[in-house]
Amino acid sequence: MAEDTRSPGIASAEPSGLTDLSATFEKMQELLKAKDDTSRFVGLALLKSVLDNGQLVQDPVRIHALWEALSPKFLDRLLRAQQNENVSKTEARDMVDLAVAVLHTFTILLPENSLRDKRVIGRINPLLKALVQSSPETTELILQTILTLASHSEGALEILHVEDSSPLVEIATQYSRALDIFSYTWMNASTISNEVASVRENIDKVIPALLLVFRQTDAVTLLECIGNFLPKILPEAISPNPNWLVPLVSSLRKLVSRKPTAASRAAYTRLAAALLQAFPVQCPILLFKDDISANADSKPFSYLFVNLLLIDLRSSFPSLLAQLNSADYSSISQQLATAFDVLSSFIGFLVRSLDDEIGVPSFSMPPDLLLKLRKDIAETMSLTIEYLRDRWDASIAGASGLHPSARSGTAATSEGTRLTLTWESMKDDVTADPLVLAGIRALAIWIREDENENLRSESAGLMDMFIELYKASSIGALDFRYAVLLALEVILASEDGTEGFLGKMGGWLSLKIFNRFSKSSSIRDAAPLAQAARGLEIVRVLLAVVDHPSTSLPQENWMEAIKVTASMKPCATPAPSLVLELQIAALQLSTALLSKAAGGVQKRHVTSISALSGLVSQLKFLTKGLSNETDKVEFADLLEDVSLELDNLRVAR
Repeated sequence: MAEDTRSPGIASAEPSGLTDLSATFEKMQELLKAKDDTSRFVGLALLKSVLDNGQLVQDPVRIHALWEALSPKFLDRLLRAQQNENVSKTEARDMVDLAVAVLHTFTILLPENSLRDKRVIGRINPLLKALVQSSPETTELILQTILTLASHSEGALEILHVEDSSPLVEIATQYSRALDIFSYTWMNASTISNEVASVRENIDKVIPALLLVFRQTDAVTLLECIGNFLPKILPEAISPNPNWLVPLVSSLRKLVSRKPTAASRAAYTRLAAALLQAFPVQCPILLFKDDISANADSKPFSYLFVNLLLIDLRSSFPSLLAQLNSADYSSISQQLATAFDVLSSFIGFLVRSLDDEIGVPSFSMPPDLLLKLRKDIAETMSLTIEYLRDRWDASIAGASGLHPSARSGTAATSEGTRLTLTWESMKDDVTADPLVLAGIRALAIWIREDENENLRSESAGLMDMFIELYKASSIGALDFRYAVLLALEVILASEDGTEGFLGKMGGWLSLKIFNRFSKSSSIRDAAPLAQAARGLEIVRVLLAVVDHPSTSLPQENWMEAIKVTASMKPCATPAPSLVLELQIAALQLSTALLSKAAGGVQKRHVTSISALSGLVSQLKFLTKGLSNETDKVEFADLLEDVSLELDNLRVAR
């Protein structure tokens, strides 16, 4: 401080007798621009009183002028007052409280562009240092101020490059807003490409420190914070194998093993889903493998964890429809969706662990628990099917099997115009509901891996929903296509599934994806690998229809697949395995259609047989260049089978 740094008392600075705002404004400017700190302090106290009274809230010009009159260095000295040995603790606290209060108010009143200026974000470091000895009320104001600044990339970068963030770390157990500051900082700073490495380094530095200060707590707020920001941050900003992953999963497992509250269940479920998405290779083993140090009489962690998720899901379904228009539905839907995502990952992990060739180390579950878990998952999936049916009917169909023309009527109610046969959510459309997508995905994976005919038959009752969700995915907020195709491939093995598919599909509309492939000399140019993967699933679905015993003669519009396949051009070398697999599958579909077609239909497509044989020869050549020996052998065998089938068709003709 320069000159006299002692506070003359805030009370003496009250604008008594100053009723004219203009006079008060000029007086404040004069005091704030003074050269001595005492006058500046009086001006600041006067400014705080005026701001608290709301006299300048609607006057952005004067607000900006007063902010420009404030000396940033003076504010910084006030924020550092507790480090000044010449100032008493009481006076130092008053100075810090005053500076923080004024800064907090200005961050609310200043326009967005001003919050990006160095005059504002330059106060972040002094504010962080002031956290060490500030009162609880002032601490809250400091955190609110910094959080506001962290919502802009400029403020986020300023926080990111602060040398010492320990004041934030140390208070994180008492103030959850400190965790929010870290989250916003990392998310907003990572949007700047040349700062991604710095964000990654900062995350790897801060999260271990946070885990350390939370070690004596249940760490619910920390797990919730990490679970929230991981799905939102750029993947490049996260280390592929960070040093904090193992201790973080350990904290999650400890929380699951305790008697979980509603808040803790939401936290560990969201975090588990986020970690499985961010670290798909190492996280399933860390999360689901048995704890070999646990008591031999205790149940495996994976059984306990998955069982808790299943209980949450089953107990939530009965009341979900009634909450469609409640304020809590979005958060409930999101939490249950993450539970389904974790369940999907566990099913995949379980299947891989039971594979003798790629068994997962340290994972084993007693047969009785495995059977019980299988029964519980099947029961949960059955309830999921019921809920999806009710959710779809409530939102779109009105009733299962109802023709679309019967859904067009509307009625005016006190809550707005609604379809007469539905009670859809006013805010959460079914095609944008994450719970519906996650539920379908988990159901598809389970019925694919578990040979439960009853569940597959029940799933066939959702055929209209599957088809319409598939069609809506091109314009909807969520992409249901892959999950729907995964489910259909299994469901179509049943007679009900095939009949429902052919009856409600109205033709093979999904063949449109082949048309894109046939228009380019390079499938790699025409369709990214993600599209190729979807195209492969489409072919598998159509093959399931053609190969089903109830399918006698292919319909005329199905034969378009033969023409499209015959016009395909091989992928440029080196050929991606996925694209080769798609083209081979398309050849299999074409030969299956020709084999089942009537003689007259076969004659009309006689020229296509030669074209298909030519494609087979070209793909055989490309297959020889594959580096993966397993794919090379498998693809060669499949192409040989197709070639033999085409030869048989020539002979039969």
